[in-house]
Amino acid sequence: MKKILVGVDHSPRTAEVLAAAVELASRTGAKLILFRAVTIPSDPMPEAVDSDESFGTLLERRALAEVVESAKAVPSELVLGCEAEFGVPWEVICKKAKQHDVDCIVIGSQGHGVVDRLLGTTAAKVVNHADRSVMVIRDARRFAA
Repeated sequence: MKKILVGVDHSPRTAEVLAAAVELASRTGAKLILFRAVTIPSDPMPEAVDSDESFGTLLERRALAEVVESAKAVPSELVLGCEAEFGVPWEVICKKAKQHDVDCIVIGSQGHGVVDRLLGTTAAKVVNHADRSVMVIRDARRFAA
């Protein structure tokens, strides 16, 4: 294994996903590409009002800063790169995996609500559409009870 794409989303689960990716990379000698798919945020972006940049560019820049911050928790020798891209999360994750010719995608399992069950979670869609292996990190606390 040479390259692993790690989907991070700046949620509390990111630490678990990163830890699993670091362990896998350490065992296989692979390098990590940390990636964040960017969507329209639910929180306001006051910096968008006075900016000359497009809204999508602002979103990507903010997300990339969060990915770079997440990378600080990873041994630097394992990090091949940090990226962010605006789009439908499962689609851009699959696209980036193909673009970088990664051996595996590591993502967290997030949604468990009614909408997620009807439409499918990002993790489920990545598993169903990716043309390479996907490792889904489940919330251990959820299943410990």
